[in-house]
Amino acid sequence: MLSGCSSDSATDTRTVTVFAAASLKQVFTDLGTRYENAHPGTKVVFSFAGSSDLAAQLNQGAPADVLATADTANMDKVVDGGRVTETPRVFATNTLTIVTPPGNPERIATLQDLARPGLRLVVCAPQVPCGAATKKVASAANVALAPVSEESSVSDVLAKVTTGQADAGVVYVTDAAGAGDKVVTVPFAESASVVNSYPIAVLSDSTAAEAARGFVDLVTGPDGRQALTAAGFGSP
Repeated sequence: MLSGCSSDSATDTRTVTVFAAASLKQVFTDLGTRYENAHPGTKVVFSFAGSSDLAAQLNQGAPADVLATADTANMDKVVDGGRVTETPRVFATNTLTIVTPPGNPERIATLQDLARPGLRLVVCAPQVPCGAATKKVASAANVALAPVSEESSVSDVLAKVTTGQADAGVVYVTDAAGAGDKVVTVPFAESASVVNSYPIAVLSDSTAAEAARGFVDLVTGPDGRQALTAAGFGSP
């Protein structure tokens, strides 16, 4: 009983466990450090993965305090599962872009180029938000994609491109920006037709609810918005 309440004790170190979409890794890690510095005695621990994997883990009982997904559909799964009882707050948006290895050796210029025979294209799996968005964009543009691999998170897609295992990949604009000169970014107009909204919420059975809510307030407040904008995320 005592140990279950100790995480919110003023005298003990509080740990806030945040389950967050892989595309949030860089900006959330920075915000976590900022929160820890402002709240001595609080440690923010992250688990980054594809939103569908996070939702499944939570609905199977994995302990956590905060969830941030890259779409509303996977957040809704956790709400339906009873782990989130408050109204999630949308704090950012994101869109897709194409990335290639440095030099763009296959000369990818359009979304249509991704359907070129023999092209080693990597995308997110359809159950992952970036994969669902890719499928919607391609379908609306009547482009038949034939990826050689479907990954469980956007960071895995990016890794396949940066390590030369793929000729092209479809990722979020924020991941492309974070990769810097490790990739060439190829924007495509059709991406504007699908915008992913990112919701965040405190889990109903959080053992560090006060600190968890403080982190959510940071993410959704002015400092969080500034950090998210700098990382390339759109406003909600």
